[in-house]
Amino acid sequence: MTNTNSDITTNGIRVEVTPEFIPERSEPDKKIFFFIYTIRITNMSEDNLQLLSRYWLIINADGDENEVKGDGVVGQFPYLKPGQHFEYSSFTPIDTEWGTMEGSYHFEKDDGEKVEAKVGRFYLTSDILV
Repeated sequence: MTNTNSDITTNGIRVEVTPEFIPERSEPDKKIFFFIYTIRITNMSEDNLQLLSRYWLIINADGDENEVKGDGVVGQFPYLKPGQHFEYSSFTPIDTEWGTMEGSYHFEKDDGEKVEAKVGRFYLTSDILV
């Protein structure tokens, strides 16, 4: 089985992602495939960081793209000191049996400098692939 996770570090910020298919929330006959993903963001830099916003690019198996932008994550704007981490779970439905997600988080240091952390591509795969 292919590893569906992502683990990437950019600008001293490590972003680990673990996706999971949720069959009980999915309705394949209606083309609804429901995925939960857990994200762990670790500040490996020497600066304090405040998460300001997120960007996602979700691509289904047909190549259809959906961009999602927003402030914070799950209604929060975590402030991470060096060595601290923040973990949360969120979800997305897609209309094909598999797809991918990737994106970025945007942070601000205490001195006002903006920093981007990439979220490496991870795979949303149901166990009902034909």
